[in-house]
Amino acid sequence: MENQSLSWPVLARRQWPLALALAAILALETSSTLRWDEAPWGLPVSLLASVLAVLSPRRPVDAALAVAVLIAGSSVLLRVLEIRTSTWSIGLYLTEFAAVMAIIAITVRQAGRLRAALMVLALTAATVMAQLLRPSMWPGPGRFSLTNSVVWSLLLAIAIGTGLYFRARDRERRTAEANSVAAAQQAERLALARELHDVVAHYVTGMIVHAQAAESVADKDPTAPRAALPIITASGNEALTAMRRLVGSLRGAEPSGTTSKDNGELAEQIGELVRQVGGPVRLTVDLADPVPPELGRSVLRLVQESLTNARKHAVDLTRIDVDVRSSGQVVRVRVADDGSGQQVAPVGGSGGFGLVGMRERAELLGGRFQAGPLGGRGWLVEVELPTTR
Repeated sequence: MENQSLSWPVLARRQWPLALALAAILALETSSTLRWDEAPWGLPVSLLASVLAVLSPRRPVDAALAVAVLIAGSSVLLRVLEIRTSTWSIGLYLTEFAAVMAIIAITVRQAGRLRAALMVLALTAATVMAQLLRPSMWPGPGRFSLTNSVVWSLLLAIAIGTGLYFRARDRERRTAEANSVAAAQQAERLALARELHDVVAHYVTGMIVHAQAAESVADKDPTAPRAALPIITASGNEALTAMRRLVGSLRGAEPSGTTSKDNGELAEQIGELVRQVGGPVRLTVDLADPVPPELGRSVLRLVQESLTNARKHAVDLTRIDVDVRSSGQVVRVRVADDGSGQQVAPVGGSGGFGLVGMRERAELLGGRFQAGPLGGRGWLVEVELPTTR
């Protein structure tokens, strides 16, 4: 995969070892050439090939093609001018050869399989052309000896293997990143589902309870339905307000931690929840130690869901006790009722996610959650949440 979007700073951090290695090889090669009183004919070609190798991660196929053309063209030029060079035994200057190996590895790593294979063939063909055309100042056996073929094949295999190794690593990293994004999205969906459930179920349950109560006494008191309508309307408006607040928080209109600025506001919000529920609810709030805003939001949701479950599932309910305390580095929430019929119904909550969502919320905060029937009758929810993690 070509990476034209690779920024120059990132390219510099990634390619500086290769640039340093090629510069060192080029310096040694130039020094050796001058020591033998040979004109540095290969310096421009080696320098350009090195630059292309360093820049190749941005456009690996183009870089490979350019180096292949450069080697082939310089070989033809050296042949026409009959310039003998001290190239390596395979027809390339050492810096040229190192640049070719680097480009092969980078192309195999980043380009598509077909294009990478074609570029490897092109660079191999250019090297063969250099062996055929470039005159050498060194006497000796032909460049197409068995030793040269073995050396070239071995180094080519190393370059291709290096590219395949980094290609596999890149694929694993992309897979891990995709899995991480998917997990984060799933966590966000679950958090949103919990928030929607906690907000909507609370108000809708209140509307249903008032409507059912009005319906049950309508025959005896014809004015009861009319008296219940303002309460139902108010609950609906409160649900819309809560939904708008939730959507605003999700959009970033207000930080998620602003639900409770201090313990006093948290106590007021819990009291407002109890007033909305109405009926025989006894509330005790003792927040002696500071409660972080994010934790306060979760405490509010836990109380809200516990009250919703009690109102919806408890039968013959006469009392609900809500106790919220902070001591040391722990916030404790305890909601108990004396109703019956709770042994099975609330496992999924009012929408199938009640107790499950409460347990998940507590565990995400590093806390402890317990829920179950009391000894004689009633249902108990107990939560302990650490204020620091």
